[in-house]
Amino acid sequence: MARNIQSVERAAAMLRLLAGGERRLGLSDIASSTGLAKGTAHGILRTLQQEGFVEQDDASGRYQLGAELLRLGTTYLDVHELRARALVWTDDLARSSGESVHLGVLHQQGVLIVHHVFRPDDSRQVLEIGAMQPLHSTALGKVLSAYDPVAHSEALEAERKPFTDRTVCESDAFERILDLTRARGYAADVEETWEGVASIAAPIHDRRRMPVGAVGVTGAVERLGRDGELRPELIAAVRDCARAVSRDLGAGRF
Repeated sequence: MARNIQSVERAAAMLRLLAGGERRLGLSDIASSTGLAKGTAHGILRTLQQEGFVEQDDASGRYQLGAELLRLGTTYLDVHELRARALVWTDDLARSSGESVHLGVLHQQGVLIVHHVFRPDDSRQVLEIGAMQPLHSTALGKVLSAYDPVAHSEALEAERKPFTDRTVCESDAFERILDLTRARGYAADVEETWEGVASIAAPIHDRRRMPVGAVGVTGAVERLGRDGELRPELIAAVRDCARAVSRDLGAGRF
């Protein structure tokens, strides 16, 4: 059995203590309640304060939960609301397209897959929830980079690795792709990340009209394309799905 890291356990205990009862607690109260020496408690609190998880009132010297915890909590709720709102629509998209569907959000200079609907056939498939995809080469990543300023900056700052001979890595060419993505409302990846695989993705917006994720279909090039072009009915279906999820999130009509 793996051993727990004591300092992390102590920090978690402090955060739970600050989350309940009195809004602000002094060092002595925190040390006493957690059974720690004042010096140990102060060291942990100082680290939590540096990371933004705890704040100290200048006047009283008492501690309270910090804004970084609120930001992390909001992100957690947003992702789960996004996934909950998208469940029905992504199932419908998988059935109508006959392809697998992915829902992705920006995370650590990449795309985190938070929901995956299998292609509706009997083929063997691997669940990709929790997997990371690159921003610069995938359809999901291009959509996020085109609509989310933070994703845009991260895509430009990160190493744009060539996965195939079709991967666009040069900055100016990548910017032109993002311009095209915004102009037509969707992004495409035709063998830019994986040989023989294509994908189409569109942006999802929340009630503030802010981009919160992207949804897309992925499948073999020969199924997603026809006569060298992506099938327009698949593009329309992906965009309709993204708009439906956005409406459910309160974004209204796009």
